[in-house]
Amino acid sequence: MKKSEIKITIELDDKNIPEKINWEATDRPGNVPSSTKAFSLTLWDDQNKSTPRIDLWTKDMPVNEMKKYYIDCLGGLAQTLLSATGDEFMSSETHNLCEKLIEYLKNPDNQ
Repeated sequence: MKKSEIKITIELDDKNIPEKINWEATDRPGNVPSSTKAFSLTLWDDQNKSTPRIDLWTKDMPVNEMKKYYIDCLGGLAQTLLSATGDEFMSSETHNLCEKLIEYLKNPDNQ
């Protein structure tokens, strides 16, 4: 059986706040570490029927980029929801929420 590994390395300051986040994956071309300012990891816990999650971001991640990041995450979830379940209504509603949030961020006061 083939195995793949994703490795995330977080450098913390003296207050345990992320300063740098790097990731690498065995199936990624070149398999070299890349930096990122934020990541979200969600898992489905089948026994408890719940979703544990880890959300981390570096202390220099701009707030306006964080908002755009989460809109992009929601958009990706909308697409995954459609391909995984075929539920066009839920996917469309999630996508519509993303469109509303994009419009919201067009106002400079909301960035």
